[in-house]
Amino acid sequence: MEYKPQVEEEHYFEKSYLASDRWANFWHQIHAVRSLRQKSVLEIGVGSGIVTEVLKKIGMSVMTLDIDKNLRPDVIGSITAIPFPDASTDVVLAAEILEHIPFDEFPLALREMHRVSRRYAYITLPYPGYTFSCTWKIPFFPRFSFIFKIPFFWKRSTSTPEHYWELRLRGFPLRRIKKEIHRAGFMVVRKAVYPDDPAHYHFLLEKK
Repeated sequence: MEYKPQVEEEHYFEKSYLASDRWANFWHQIHAVRSLRQKSVLEIGVGSGIVTEVLKKIGMSVMTLDIDKNLRPDVIGSITAIPFPDASTDVVLAAEILEHIPFDEFPLALREMHRVSRRYAYITLPYPGYTFSCTWKIPFFPRFSFIFKIPFFWKRSTSTPEHYWELRLRGFPLRRIKKEIHRAGFMVVRKAVYPDDPAHYHFLLEKK
C-alpha cells in the first residue's frame, strides 16, 4: 500500500500540538532510548525533529525515515518496507506512527522493525479514554504520581481522522496488540501509561 503525508510540516509546531503533554512524551522517548545505552537509532517518523536533535546532542547516531520528503528525513520510505539492511541499527523508534497505517499492515510493520533492529524497539500508540491522575511531592521524599484510565472500549471512531485505529478502542484490545508484537518476534520488556502523557501507551520491546 502506498502512503501519502497526512499533515503539513507546520502541524508539528502548532500551539495545540506542542502542548505540555507532548513535551512529556518527547522526554519519555528520549529517556527510554538513552537508558538502553545503545549507539544507533532509526527513528521512523520525523515529526518536529525535536527527539532526533536531542538524541544526536547526547551522542547517539540517528538515522530518520519518513514518507514525507518535506520533513527532510535521511531516507524516504515506509515503515512497512524499511529500506535498511537486516540488523542495521541498535534501536528502532516509532512514536505515534503505527496508528497511521491500517491495522492489517500492523504485523508487517512490526516484522520490518524486528528485521532491521539488532536488539530493541520503542513504540508509542494513542490511548484515548477518561483519565484520572494526581501527583504529589512531600519534602525529603521522591515525587509520586498515580494514574487511572477508563479506555473508550465501546467506541469505534478514532480521536483524529488521520488514525486508522487506536489502542483499546472497540476491536483493538491490549491483548490483540501484544499478540501481534509477540508474533513479530518481540517480547514486551516494559509497557506504561504516564500521568504526564496519558494519551499514549509506551512499549519497550526486545527481540526474542
